[in-house]
Amino acid sequence: MSISKESELVGMQNASEAVAFILKEMRNYTQPGRTTKQIDEYGGQILKDLGAKSAPRLTYNFPGWTCISLNNEIAHGIPSNQKIVKEGDLINIDVSAELNGFWSDNGGSFVLGEDIHQHQPLIQASKEILRKAIFAIKGGVRISEIGYLIENEAKKAGYKVIQNLTGHGVGRSLHEEPHEIANYRDTYNFKRFKKNSVVAVETFISTASTQAVTQKDGWTLIGNKGGFVAQHEHTLVITDGKPIILTEMNQIWEE
Repeated sequence: MSISKESELVGMQNASEAVAFILKEMRNYTQPGRTTKQIDEYGGQILKDLGAKSAPRLTYNFPGWTCISLNNEIAHGIPSNQKIVKEGDLINIDVSAELNGFWSDNGGSFVLGEDIHQHQPLIQASKEILRKAIFAIKGGVRISEIGYLIENEAKKAGYKVIQNLTGHGVGRSLHEEPHEIANYRDTYNFKRFKKNSVVAVETFISTASTQAVTQKDGWTLIGNKGGFVAQHEHTLVITDGKPIILTEMNQIWEE
């Protein structure tokens, strides 16, 4: 969406603060021995308390309030009583929601407890690359240039990017124009970021894979060549200068 009046900015701020708060609270609630279903139900209760609705459930009838992906899962992991989180797990929580007609999206990967499997460098790279990408975005910048920045920074850090998962426009629905804010330079994408528009920008930084493959459950994505992926995501308003990061209170950069 494009922000054209103060009430729209306030609406987006409220929806974004809701998803950011839920993400932060779910991350704090995640402890060894808990199931991803328990963690999801905890987030779902906060959604309800805030008067918000789960965006993946509302839009796609996703079987969970949020997406929780474990270890080799890239995204869209289904919350389950069979998945018990352990010390050192690589966990990704993605929270998107609708509140009073406005939609916002955010997510982040983190290590649970001690980093016994050495995932932290991957996570750190993802966070730093997202920061660089976001602060390079302003009205008139080519979307493909941001993709090039993400891919190039990943390569410099010794990683790859997932090419078939992208950021996107957001605001009045979960996915809007621009539909693809890729993590690589898409030479066929001539679109530019527009001032006052709202986008969800996300990194998918990978140790081995370049494509996400849907599993038999119809939702869960894993890499075509294995390995691990870190994802971090903020919703923001594009300006002529520094963007307004609407989901900043999720503190994904401060973990």
